[in-house]
Amino acid sequence: MRWWDIDPVLDLEKDLFPEDAWSRGMFWSELAHSRGPGATRRYVVAVAGDRLVGYAGLAASGDLADVQTIAVARDQWGTGLGGRLLTDLLRAATAFECAEVMLECRVDNVRAQKLYERFGFAPIGFRRGYYQPGNVDALVMRLTDPSASVPVEPDSLQAQDTRGTQGTGTHG
Repeated sequence: MRWWDIDPVLDLEKDLFPEDAWSRGMFWSELAHSRGPGATRRYVVAVAGDRLVGYAGLAASGDLADVQTIAVARDQWGTGLGGRLLTDLLRAATAFECAEVMLECRVDNVRAQKLYERFGFAPIGFRRGYYQPGNVDALVMRLTDPSASVPVEPDSLQAQDTRGTQGTGTHG
């Protein structure tokens, strides 16, 4: 993800998460931490033709990574794009040398929970009222050893292209 992707990312964000959409400033802040030798973030976008159809982000701190966001355009649901985005994030977690990956998922988002479970994430608890303003609980999930959950060969993205930004250095 680059700065010029923020407007189409915001359009998709507002469509998919109308009550708790991230702001422009939040994406700018995340991207500020995704470049250079001290980078702690990985953000990617998926593009089909000239249209942004998905994005995902990961934050790393020490040996722990956190999936910040994964979003896939509604007309791309069921195509495997969410899995390809998650695979990219898990590869980044491995490159960042993270031993665990955490995430929060809305308790009513069963589709996302099934995706995470297929990759080996297990529920470990709840965060009551985490998603505001709707006061929706979050299911907290954890994956130990993200490198074991990533396919050895990169998935074919077919019509989709992913572009990402990650720092240079030992993990870039």
